[in-house]
Amino acid sequence: MRLIPLSLALGALIPASHVMAQEVGRVISSTPIIQQVAVPRQVCSQQQVAVQKNKSGAGAAMGAIAGGTIGHALGRDSALGTAIGMFGGAILGDKIEGAPAPETRQVQSCTTQNFYENRTVSYHVLYEYAGKQYSVQMPQDPGPTVRLQITPVVSNIPPAPPPVVPLPAQNMVPPPGSAPTM
Repeated sequence: MRLIPLSLALGALIPASHVMAQEVGRVISSTPIIQQVAVPRQVCSQQQVAVQKNKSGAGAAMGAIAGGTIGHALGRDSALGTAIGMFGGAILGDKIEGAPAPETRQVQSCTTQNFYENRTVSYHVLYEYAGKQYSVQMPQDPGPTVRLQITPVVSNIPPAPPPVVPLPAQNMVPPPGSAPTM
C-alpha cells in the first residue's frame, strides 16, 4: 500500500487560486511618520476664598424678648405695645449682633487642557523582493525583514462559453415545404 503525504492530499482539495506562499522581503529603510497629537490632561489649582457665614439669629431673638418686655410695660399691658416692642427689639438686636467674620477656605478648581506631543503613528517601509523595490505604510517598524503573503494570479483567459444544448422540439411548427417523417 502506497502512502500519500498529508500536504499533497490536502493540496488536491484546495483550488489553485487559494494557494499562498510565505515569502520574506529585505527592508531597505523604515522611516517613522510623526504627527502632533493632542493629549488631554487635568490641571488643578488651589485658591483661598472668603466665605460669609450666616447669622445665628440670637441677636434678633434676644432683642425681640427685651423689646416685647419693654413694649408691654410702656403700653400698659396692651398687646399692641408688646408687638411693637418685639418687632423693634428684633431689628435692633439683629443690628447689634452684626455680621460674623468671613471664614477663609481652600478651594480646588480643576480644568482639562490639551497638551500637544509628537508621536510616531506609523512607518513608511521601503523593501526589496525578487529584485524589485516596493513601499508600504505599516503600523510598527518591521525590523530587517518584512513577511510577505504571495498569491498566484490566474491568467486572464476568458472562460469557455457554456455548451449549447438544443431544446426539445415540442409544439414546434415545421418549416414550410417540409414533410413530416414517420
